[in-house]
Amino acid sequence: MEDAPNAFEELYARGEAYTKTSIELAKLKALEAATQIVTTMIWRLSVIVTLSLFALVFNIGVALWLGEVLGKSYYGFFIVAGFYLLTGVVLHFFLRSWIKKPVSDLIITQALQ
Repeated sequence: MEDAPNAFEELYARGEAYTKTSIELAKLKALEAATQIVTTMIWRLSVIVTLSLFALVFNIGVALWLGEVLGKSYYGFFIVAGFYLLTGVVLHFFLRSWIKKPVSDLIITQALQ
């Protein structure tokens, strides 16, 4: 009779330890996934910021050069702005699915890893 309560207590202790270990493992897996997502996004954001700064300085240079060629500096800025307006319209109407789907797939893939 003495063995039944001891076996039950041992079984209960093992079940409690298993539950705590499972919860801790789930926390660590969630932490790993969050860390991968954040580090990937930070890396990509730093590349995007660097390329954006390059593009900004390059476009200012092109606008000033075009303005010098055309005789008035603001002509160059109007031409560069018109180019980006045209590019934005084309991207909005024709290439939206080419950009939206890969970006959403990338986010989903990163979240599920």
